[in-house]
Amino acid sequence: MSENTANRNDNDWIKQLVLMGIGTTSLAAEKLREVSEEWVKEGKINPDQAQGFVDDIMDQIKTGQGNFENNMERELRNMLRDLGVPRQTEVDELRGRIDRLERQVRDLENKLWR
Repeated sequence: MSENTANRNDNDWIKQLVLMGIGTTSLAAEKLREVSEEWVKEGKINPDQAQGFVDDIMDQIKTGQGNFENNMERELRNMLRDLGVPRQTEVDELRGRIDRLERQVRDLENKLWR
C-alpha cells in the first residue's frame, strides 16, 4: 500500500468517526428537544427554560466532541508514528531530495558524455 493510500485510508477512518459523532449529536439534539417539549407541555418548565436547557446540553456535547476529535487525532498520529509511518511533510521532503539527486546524476552523466 502506498503512502498516499495509507493517508487516505486514515483520513477516511477519521471522517467516518467524525460523521458518526455528528450523527450522534444530531440524535441527541432531537431527543433533548423532545424531552424539553414534553416538560413544557407538562408545565415542569417554561419554553425559555427548555431552550436554555437544550442549548446548555448541546454546548457541553459539542465541547466534549471537540475534545474527543482532538484526542482521537492525537492518538492516531502517535499510533502512526509508532508504526513508523512517515508524515506527509517527511515524504514530500524526501521526494524533493530524490528529485535534486536525480538532476545531479543527469548533470554528471551529461558532463561525462561531452
